[in-house]
Amino acid sequence: MKKPFILVNLKTYSESIGQSAHRIARAVEDVSNESGVQIGIAPMYMDIHPVSMHYSIPVYAQHADGVGAGTFTGHVTAESLKIAGAVGSLVNHSERRLTLAQIEGSIQALRLQSMSTVVCTNNEMTSRAAAALKPDYVAIEPPELIGSGISVSKANPEIIKNSVSAIREVNDSVKILTGAGIQSGECVRIALDLGTDGVLLASSVVKASDPAFVLRDLVSQL
Repeated sequence: MKKPFILVNLKTYSESIGQSAHRIARAVEDVSNESGVQIGIAPMYMDIHPVSMHYSIPVYAQHADGVGAGTFTGHVTAESLKIAGAVGSLVNHSERRLTLAQIEGSIQALRLQSMSTVVCTNNEMTSRAAAALKPDYVAIEPPELIGSGISVSKANPEIIKNSVSAIREVNDSVKILTGAGIQSGECVRIALDLGTDGVLLASSVVKASDPAFVLRDLVSQL
């Protein structure tokens, strides 16, 4: 079985701030080294720099605005994220929705900095539209299952299969992740069997008393 890419979104959980971000990052690095599976982490903005400095893992931002340098108070630029140590960013997460024009702007801004783009989508239509913008990844996440503890791989495999087909029709080179409720090695295996290249997850790792234990289970069937 192919080795997937696993991306852990730390969101704004209290369990993922400061030293807790380091605890999760350390677990990610340990399990990645043990298994040979590439595992990335998307911490809050203030933790991007310290995490990227202390751990040899891919660090992503949770959002990037499609603006450059200048008079854009309150925006987060791709250049600033790259300087902080991020290698890429999530775009259009269900908890940070953007218009199609904004998604395109964020992709272009990140691409100018040679950074990876992970565009989140919630159905076949948005997956198709996202693929046309040529991001590095499209991450399929039905919002009703996010944080539910119910894996999309089991609850709604059709949305994955249909979205994979739609994406491949538009852009055969984009990689595909799936998310929402991913919590076990079985979930990851099913996601890969359905044609994806990995998973995007959050609470099952972030809220775990032992993140390394959960991560080892996630890679256990690969």
